[in-house]
Amino acid sequence: MSTYPHTGRAFARLVTCCATVAAAAALLSGCGGDSSGSTSQKAAASPSASPSKSMGGMSDMNMSYGDPKATPADKVPGAAVVKGAFKLLDTRPPGMDDVKGTAWLAQGSKGTTVTVSLTGLKPGHHYMAHLHAQHCSADNGGEHFQFTKGGPAKPPNEVWLTFTADKSGMGMTTVDNAKKTGKGAVALVVHPMEAMDNRIACADFDF
Repeated sequence: MSTYPHTGRAFARLVTCCATVAAAAALLSGCGGDSSGSTSQKAAASPSASPSKSMGGMSDMNMSYGDPKATPADKVPGAAVVKGAFKLLDTRPPGMDDVKGTAWLAQGSKGTTVTVSLTGLKPGHHYMAHLHAQHCSADNGGEHFQFTKGGPAKPPNEVWLTFTADKSGMGMTTVDNAKKTGKGAVALVVHPMEAMDNRIACADFDF
């Protein structure tokens, strides 16, 4: 039995206090107290911080491109307009045999306007369309058209349209871009939002 019981209790409290301070310091150092880069490394490991993949990053794909209520390409005042009818591609997924429609590309004082209108789609499903640099007969449109070739594989360097088919299977939208494509964008390809490789149909523009 201690001769000085109050001294023992004081010592115990001192030990507990020191342990608490040490634990708090360790916690702070592990939550970003170190400015050498540990925080950025942890952020990189987080799924929410993962960078978008070229063109196909889900964060890019889930963004909305286009407005179904915007002035369609064939109605843009004073613009030069070309259009093309969609042709089915062999890469289309099952159930897409009745897809048909038209694409328009207008170039005027405000840049480029593209409109897509399709029927025969799956009601409620989400779709994407992109301008392509090759005709439909060349590898189903080949690569995406880019204003700056080799630049970012997403808008505004590329022209994307996203839309959802209504209850009747019809989908339509219009998108604008401040730059003119010239004759570099010769086709428009459409595919399901979740399956870029399953190109449904392609429309050649009649330049």
